[in-house]
Amino acid sequence: MTAPEGGAAAVTTGPTLGMSPAVTGGGAPPHAPADDRFRDALAAALAPALVLERELAGGGMARVFVATEAALGRRVVVKVLPPDLAAGVNRERFRREVQLAAQLQHPHIVPLLAAGEVPAGADPAAAGSLYYTMPFIEGESLRAEAAARTARGAGFTPREVQRLLHDVAEALGYAHARGVVHRDVKPGNVLLQHGHALVTDFGVAKALGAGGTTAGPGGAYGRVSDPPAPGTRVTIVGMAIGTPAYMAPEQLAADPAADHRVDLYAAGLVAYELLTGASPFAAASPQATLAAQLTRDPPPIASLRPDVPPALAAAISACLAKDPADRPATAGALLALLDGPDAAPATPAPVGVAAVAAASGAVTAPALPLAAATGDVPATQAVSGVVAPRPRGRARRW
Repeated sequence: MTAPEGGAAAVTTGPTLGMSPAVTGGGAPPHAPADDRFRDALAAALAPALVLERELAGGGMARVFVATEAALGRRVVVKVLPPDLAAGVNRERFRREVQLAAQLQHPHIVPLLAAGEVPAGADPAAAGSLYYTMPFIEGESLRAEAAARTARGAGFTPREVQRLLHDVAEALGYAHARGVVHRDVKPGNVLLQHGHALVTDFGVAKALGAGGTTAGPGGAYGRVSDPPAPGTRVTIVGMAIGTPAYMAPEQLAADPAADHRVDLYAAGLVAYELLTGASPFAAASPQATLAAQLTRDPPPIASLRPDVPPALAAAISACLAKDPADRPATAGALLALLDGPDAAPATPAPVGVAAVAAASGAVTAPALPLAAATGDVPATQAVSGVVAPRPRGRARRW
């Protein structure tokens, strides 16, 4: 990622392949020509099930569209990886990963609704594209909200950050307990709605990283869908999947033993940024930033924000430990730190959210190696494949 995220997010800008908008707003994407053959071909392939309305900015390598789902009359966000970029993705692996992620149902997770591929019989401009749909959500990504606040000289209060980190931890705990590691937690993948956080693009980083390496300037990287900060590109080499600026040291090293605690590291880094206005590892170049991720300890939050409650500062510091063994063992353990006696009182969640979160939030689960947690899905978990055949040239859903 490299450009600042602007305007409302669309769902959020996402992981590998870089997709993530499901929010609202977003201006016309700069890369979309007036005579857009890809868009026209895609619209024809997705019709009549999905009627494209407009394109959203902030998709990175992906193209992100708002559409109407004809059968239900609801608006959705369609995120598409064009043919040239989708060519290196293993279709079966993508399907399995998306199916596993689609099983996640939690008040702080933006769900996947459907996924598919534009078949070879369609217009060559769109044939072979991979896509998935998510709800169209009214709100902003954390990256967009942070940029807006910075522009007006404001910031996030400790109470807000405590609540947002709590929401993200609940979402992570639920997903981790079901074998899904996000791998790309970052401000662009967290949406704000009515003061609460919704995490988007679960499982997408792994799904899009499966099957190939996307070369980019300076190495094997693929840009993420979230208009980002310098040096934040999605790495899909070996096991190193995610956005480098938010990756844990073991994730950057492509350590096969890396597990769900990479998500806790990223969540802590996001919280740190919201409180201080900058990454503790920011440097003059992407290479220097990655080196700092591996070697530099972040300055104590209290030295930059004395108003941060001890419990929140301690929770964030624990998440940012270089050694995963020194981080909270689970998202449930992180929630326990956030709810400690020195925690800032959080604004109560709406009754519906609180009830579901209480039932499924602070889940403790054994370590889930990334390779196992989001790798091959057991047959008992996989959803059956392609649905009834469609006319030649029409996009098929899985």
